[in-house]
Amino acid sequence: MSRIGKKIIEVPKGVTVTKNGNVVKVKGPKGELENSFHARMTIEIKDNEITVNRPDDIKENKALHGLTRALIQNMIAGVVNPYSKTLEIVGVGYRAELKGKNLLLNIGYSHPIYFIPPDGVLLQTPAQTQIVVTGIDKQLVGLIAAKIRSIRKPEPYKGKGIKYSDEHIQRKAGKTAGK
Repeated sequence: MSRIGKKIIEVPKGVTVTKNGNVVKVKGPKGELENSFHARMTIEIKDNEITVNRPDDIKENKALHGLTRALIQNMIAGVVNPYSKTLEIVGVGYRAELKGKNLLLNIGYSHPIYFIPPDGVLLQTPAQTQIVVTGIDKQLVGLIAAKIRSIRKPEPYKGKGIKYSDEHIQRKAGKTAGK
């Protein structure tokens, strides 16, 4: 049995979880999330506990078992404490600023780049070289942070570009003049 899948999910106070078929809706103090799961997984809600069960031990069902449980856990955790990712901008003259809800990036291209975030994601710039992506949906926060990073990935020689705050850039040695 899946180690993750067999764990029981505790529903904290202030969070309501409803199920319609295999569509789970989680409502909490920070917002509301809805997600549909695979038809083979059975999701049971009793009192303040959620269990996920699978029909048999086929490899695909084992994988779906742990995935379903983890996604439901992330939904519940997100409506209580929103997820956030911090990006850092490295480079001389590289900076970011907010224009309303949109993000204006000056990162070495001949033109400024505007990034328009989707609903459910909040962008903040505490400093000109820092971007904080916040939201209740863990998948969406990670996707938006990855999209912003992909605009100017960090290069290995000087480390210039947009990187995650906890990311380590493996540096390469530059060319050496030799005969």
